[in-house]
Amino acid sequence: MNVGNCPRCGKLYALNFKNMCPDCIKGVEKEYERCVEYLREKRGADIQELSDAVEVSIKQITIFIREGRISMKDAPNLMYPCEVCGTLIREGNMCQSCRARLTKDLAQAAADQGPSAKDHMGTGAYKAVDKLR
Repeated sequence: MNVGNCPRCGKLYALNFKNMCPDCIKGVEKEYERCVEYLREKRGADIQELSDAVEVSIKQITIFIREGRISMKDAPNLMYPCEVCGTLIREGNMCQSCRARLTKDLAQAAADQGPSAKDHMGTGAYKAVDKLR
């Protein structure tokens, strides 16, 4: 039997698809229910207000949003932080400025490699720059 330590509480548990022990899974579900209930009552809440009101971390609320469990269309003021700079965004993992900076840095790195690297860049399934577009 595969066992591991729960990343939230440290207890030993039988590995499952959630990668948490059953007690922590129940705790996360209760946090989710509190978030959803609060957003039903206060549609215009932002992420900080939601976090303070239901005592759930912004990181966990962001996970609920990324999993699609909390709908952004039903909460017009709900935004979560960019993974790079922390600017509040409504979609994706990075804000537009971080995405543009990353694209520019990748293009610069490709240009710095010289012509031999450019010959091999097109041979893959896609270019890293194309993935960000």
